[in-house]
Order: sequence, then structure tokens, then C-alpha cells
Amino acid sequence: MKIELFQFIDESVLTLRSYNEILRQISNKIVSSLKDTLYTDDNFSNISYRIKSESSLKEKIIKNNFFLKYNDAESMIMNLSDLIGVRIECRFIKDEEEIYNLIKKKYNINQGDGYYKNDLESPISLKLSDKQPQVQVNGFEIYKIDCRYQYGKNIFNFELQIKSMVNVFWGEIDHKILYKNYNYMLDESFFRDIMSTIKDSLYMIDRQLLLVFEHVSSLDASAVVSANKQIDQLLSKIIHDVYSNKVREELGFVFNFKHSTDIIVEFLQLTAAKKKELSYGENFVKMINRINDVSNSKLNLQENIKFESCTEFSDKFTKNIFKTIMYSTSRDLTWNLTLKIIIQMQNTDPNESIIDFLNFIRSKYSLLFIKMFDFFDLALKDETELENYILNKVYTNFRENRSMNYLVKEALEDIETEYEFIKIKGKKPFDIERLKVRFENRLENN
Repeated sequence: MKIELFQFIDESVLTLRSYNEILRQISNKIVSSLKDTLYTDDNFSNISYRIKSESSLKEKIIKNNFFLKYNDAESMIMNLSDLIGVRIECRFIKDEEEIYNLIKKKYNINQGDGYYKNDLESPISLKLSDKQPQVQVNGFEIYKIDCRYQYGKNIFNFELQIKSMVNVFWGEIDHKILYKNYNYMLDESFFRDIMSTIKDSLYMIDRQLLLVFEHVSSLDASAVVSANKQIDQLLSKIIHDVYSNKVREELGFVFNFKHSTDIIVEFLQLTAAKKKELSYGENFVKMINRINDVSNSKLNLQENIKFESCTEFSDKFTKNIFKTIMYSTSRDLTWNLTLKIIIQMQNTDPNESIIDFLNFIRSKYSLLFIKMFDFFDLALKDETELENYILNKVYTNFRENRSMNYLVKEALEDIETEYEFIKIKGKKPFDIERLKVRFENRLENN
């Protein structure tokens, strides 16, 4: 027969399991409510939650002598302050205080005992009477708020934390190395000194990123293009360096794929801007964060990329480009590496990434044709004919050279160069056949 402590632990685990579905529902409602509260604030980047795991519950019962404090598992579960953990993630350390102050401003209906609501009908109340940020056992500060959720007649407790990117990273290190790793107990003071140094370094990185972000955000329009190019060049170099190390580790050698990383950064910036209106500074921070996430993941360069059959394309040009790229990924290391970087950086399935990349390529040509046809003033039928003719020539060249730089940069530069020359020297009305010859000659000569 088990001793009473472990009987209590088993009962607690079973009780936690019985509440799991309810806790998931509550967690999702808390996250949704907080997003509605903070939707006007640009400082927060994500809101996530976790439900107390069974292993963590067992550890907490033993560590805090809950068996001696509570008569039954049910009352212990209902009194856990962090049964649910909700985390508001933001970019910089200074944003933590701004978000906390916004929460205090919104949750202003006093419920007694230090708890406040933002709406009398809301099931959520936050204890905002405690001093924030709180000082932890390790000596560092954290915004940690005790909260309650009214679910019928029951009240479930949850803990709300506000953390910047570096504090999220730091929290994971501190939790796993010091809080949960008892192998280090004998040398705890030594490791705390080392961890304190790491913390200082992370804070310095936070300040540096903040300086970059604020500098870019404050630039006037005349300086933005130049600054954006510098950011793109920096990101391209970082991505190139990170993946060069991966290539060396897997293959034992490196090669130059700088043109590819330039294109990847342009693609990622435009894709991010299209999906959400972010500034270059915000995209910079987001991509740096993603690069850190993928820096330790495997690349598996010797494996093929598995794409599902894509049957719907915007036009024949896009379909042909797709076929050539698919052919190239198993034969050309640069194409294979490029698409794998895109897939990892986007954190999506291969099909979604290749479709986004094809749309990015096609849009570059479309924008150029819009500008050209605005000047040429051709009939719609002639515009379509000229566009298809030029694109077919580009595809023919690309099928031969399979160069990404040609497809995304050089061919576009050739078309625009000829357009600018015609614009200066040519006279309206323009003959469609002569235009076709001129663009064909330009693309053939280069």
C-alpha cells in the first residue's frame, strides 16, 4: 500500500486530468480577452498559455508540502496560484512596464482584496494591488500578476506574466538550469554568478536592439530607403553566417550563396509587410528572433523537399517557373538550400512557402509591367500579348541557366533598362511587334 503522500499525489493528478478540458477552454478565453484589451497597443507581440503539467504538479506538491496544508486534492488544485500560466510577450524590456500600466488603466473596477476587472460582467479579475515588478528568489525582477477566473460557482486561479524577448529566453535558461536541474545544487553560487553575467549580456542586447528599432522608427522619409537597405544587408549577412555554419557542419565545406540570402530577406520583408502592417524595425526584431529559433535546428541538405502537387497557378509563367524550381531543388544545392531557409524562416509547410515565393516573384514582374504599360498606352490585348511574350522569354532563359539571381533580379533589370531606353528614345504610338523584338534582343544579349 502506498504511503499517504503518494496517494494524495495520485488523487491530485486524476483531479487535474478531470479539469483539463475546462482549463483549456478558460485559457483560450483569457487569451482572447487580453488580446481584445491590448489590441490598440503595438508593444505586445504574442499571448500564450500553459496548463500546469502533471510532472510539475507532483514536484510542486512535494516541494511545498501541500499534502500537509490541504485535506484533499480538490481544494489543493483550486488554490494553486499558477494552475494556468498566461504570458504576454513583448519586444523590449521597457515595453513590459508600458503593457503593465495599460492593463492597470483598463482594469479599473475594484472588486475588493486588491482585485480589479475591466468589465463588471467579465469573469476575469486581476490582483493589481501588489508591487510590480516582483523580485524573484534569484534576485531578478518579473511582472507577475495573480488572477482569478469565475467559472460558474468555481474560481480558477491563473498567473499572468509580462515578458520581453530577452526575458522569455532568460526565463527558460534559468528555469531549466537552476530551478529544475538539481545536479547543480552543490555549485549553485557559482552558477548563479555565471547566470547573472549572462543576464547582463542579454540586457545589453535588448538595449542595442531597442536603439536600432527606435532609430529606424524615427527616420524621416528621405532616410528610410537607405536605412531599410542597411537593415536588409545586416539580416542577409546574419542569415548567411548562420546557414554557412549549418552547411559546414553537414557537408564539411561552404559555398557562397550571398545572392540567395539577399533575395530571401527581400521576400521575407515583403511577405511580412503584406500579412501585417509592420515597420522595418519591427520586422527586423521579428526576424532576429526567428533566426535565433532556427539556429540550432537541422537542415538535412542531402534530403529532398517534399512538395504536394500544386495544380492552381495564376498563369502559365508561374506554373513553368514552379516546375523548373522543383526540378532544380534535387539537382542544385543553391536552390535546395534557399527553399529550406525560406521554409524554416517562415515556419510553414513547404507548399505554403513555395506558393508565397512564386507569388513574390510574379508580383515583381507585374509591378514592372504596370509601370511600363502606363507609359506605352497600348490596347489591353496588346499589353497581354507583350507581357506573355516577355515572360516566355524570361522563362526560356531561366530554364537554361536555372539562376535565382537571373529570375529575381537580372531579368527584371534587363526589362527595365530597355523600357527606360524606349521611354527616352521612342515615340508614340508604339508598334507591338517592334517592342517584342527590342525586349527579346535585350534579354538575349544579357
